[in-house]
Amino acid sequence: MNDILPAQTPLWQYLEQNTRAVLSSYGYSEIRTPIVEQTELFCRSIGEVTDIVEKEMYTFDDRNGESLALRPEGTASCVRACEEHGLIFNQVQRLWYTGPMFRYERPQKGRYRQFHQIGVETFGMAGPDIDTELLLLSARLWKALGISHAVTLQLNTLGSAEARAQYRDRLVAFLTEHRDQLDEDSLRRLSTNPLRILDSKNPQVQVLLDQAPDFHACLDAESLAHFEQLKSNLDAAGIAYEVNPRLVRGLDYYGRTVFEWVTDKLGAQGTVCAGGRYDGLVEQLGGRPTPAVGFAMGVERLILLLEAEACLPEHLKRATDVFISAQGDAAGRQAVLLAESLRDVLPLRVTLDCSGGSAKNKMKKAVNSGACVALLIGDAEMEQQVVALRPLRHSQDPQLVPFDQIAAVLTAATEYFEE
Repeated sequence: MNDILPAQTPLWQYLEQNTRAVLSSYGYSEIRTPIVEQTELFCRSIGEVTDIVEKEMYTFDDRNGESLALRPEGTASCVRACEEHGLIFNQVQRLWYTGPMFRYERPQKGRYRQFHQIGVETFGMAGPDIDTELLLLSARLWKALGISHAVTLQLNTLGSAEARAQYRDRLVAFLTEHRDQLDEDSLRRLSTNPLRILDSKNPQVQVLLDQAPDFHACLDAESLAHFEQLKSNLDAAGIAYEVNPRLVRGLDYYGRTVFEWVTDKLGAQGTVCAGGRYDGLVEQLGGRPTPAVGFAMGVERLILLLEAEACLPEHLKRATDVFISAQGDAAGRQAVLLAESLRDVLPLRVTLDCSGGSAKNKMKKAVNSGACVALLIGDAEMEQQVVALRPLRHSQDPQLVPFDQIAAVLTAATEYFEE
């Protein structure tokens, strides 16, 4: 688990603000759920034989002996909250959330034991149109963030539960004949969650899977029609994609559409957004049958991608725009009033130097602050009722500006603050 320091939080805020804006434009509402849930919720939803439940969940008994867990993902909590508060039955919901998740696994690039996700969940819509909307929404976000060129959409369909069971039997029979070519992880999954073997990163296993039965040959007609319509919708919208027949999700509740947005800019850890349909989950957790589809984005990995592709605006690298410094008691009082008046009328970050020191030392602090402009007030400026305005990122000479005109001058001088 790691700290997010002041130099990093502007990057997080930038991602969060863009995400909120895109989600709002599609009419999605935010939901906030606790980070602690009953352990049983995740066992029932994710699956008891998944890696998450078997090896990665943080669980503990409370003072009443009840088993609780730090949430390893957000979908189950969202479904639980919607059921508990009557938000699903005979209703359509478009929801999103953000927050920390917890998994005890080997830390990886962009994935810590406490990591953060932005999740989007929809309920009550069974057709491929809502699947399409989620992919269009995510594509719009990549465009807003400037990373469209760095991500690729991969699609697959897992079909119905019956189709998956049929394929599972065929896959297990095939892999059992070739047990000697499976690694330890695949051998364990063979008896617990064999579809996850399709997602193996072991090159030897991948070569073996080239000979495995074709998943799509087992698919039911309804699921295939759903998938074909989804692809047609994406084609019409100009969204490029790759069909990856080996794409499966690590959670038991997925069926039909599954997808991942992947990148080759971050090494092996290339998935930045993933999701799919989970039409059976609400019923599995005690509710009425409800179609549902959603996705989750890894915040840490998205920020790594933004940094790797230099897609972050320059202003995020500085903590302030205007640095005000004064020398002397009277000048100090004037500086306080000036700072407040600028905050009233300008959409700029204004920092007031509240420490002592010489004029030279204060100028050094102004430069080190990263600000675009320094406003300096001393005895000479107080006598003339002016402020010395000094650009810090340009070569222009300082200028003296009357107190009552400084806001207008800063508003007009947009070149000081341009990236």
